[in-house]
Amino acid sequence: MSLKVSVICTVLNEGPSIKKLLDSLSQQTRLPDEIIFVDGGSTDDTVAILEQFGKKQQAPVQVIVSPGANISRGRNIAIEAATGPIIAGTDAGVQLDKHWLEKLLNPFQTQTPPAVVAGFFIPDPHSAFEVAMGATVLPLISDINPATFLPSSRSIAFLKSSWEAAGRYPEWLDFCEDLIFDFRLRDETGLFTLAPDAIVYFRPRSALQAFFKQYYQYARGDGKADLWRKRHAIRYLTYLFALPLLFISGIAISPWWWLAGIILGAAGMFYTPYRRLFLQWGHLSRFEKLQAVFWVPIIRITGDIAKMIGYPVGWKWRLERLSSQPELRWH
Repeated sequence: MSLKVSVICTVLNEGPSIKKLLDSLSQQTRLPDEIIFVDGGSTDDTVAILEQFGKKQQAPVQVIVSPGANISRGRNIAIEAATGPIIAGTDAGVQLDKHWLEKLLNPFQTQTPPAVVAGFFIPDPHSAFEVAMGATVLPLISDINPATFLPSSRSIAFLKSSWEAAGRYPEWLDFCEDLIFDFRLRDETGLFTLAPDAIVYFRPRSALQAFFKQYYQYARGDGKADLWRKRHAIRYLTYLFALPLLFISGIAISPWWWLAGIILGAAGMFYTPYRRLFLQWGHLSRFEKLQAVFWVPIIRITGDIAKMIGYPVGWKWRLERLSSQPELRWH
């Protein structure tokens, strides 16, 4: 099989943040054979930066402007334009490890090459808050089960033919689109091959308000796509049933119920984030470590509230369109 690979990326108003990605693309130990960017209609200097970047590269660089295209549509446009049999996907706003593309491609050179290779991503925090954010919401490689891992499209490689067979990225979905694509790919191709050293560095949200918006949008996408019913049901039961019942039990029976509930609840909700935090905070000062410890529960609860608000909004959207848009019945 030819190992010609096309790197694709969608962008929108990424002028201030895209330099890290472009620099890291230029420094790959295995350079891409072509790079295709699809811009969704930026109003800043993103397109000019990309065009200037393209003039300096050995490999061809295409910049396709498609105003109004969401991420799914942008990825599909980029893959349609790709001339290589292998697609490597990433996102604006990340920084690629210099071995990223090399590690993604290595499995394709084996005697039984896979159809899909899942890369990985790790946090690139710039503050104590961002360290806490990464520990709360981003898994460690040790948390991953390779048999069930669903890769983010910020670090993935797959055959262009598999993308076509899987029905392409779902253009009706604006968030969580890569999960639907993953499910379809897995149904079409079987298990993915995990390449844990194919790493991109991803900066967590730097403010609580931005994080709330991000997780509201994620949960709205879950509702639109009918994803993770059980997870969302458990969250509603915890906050709307278990917590009030615990409060009433503490008043009616004994305050010891509150202590038991706090201990068990904190262990269930915060054990994993704090375990990750203690492994990742070595570069922080003592005061910054205290800040990070303080932020973990606030981030976790904020994310839960955002999801509880966003999910029914997505479900309402889905129910209103389910009869007229058969593609929403994707599973």
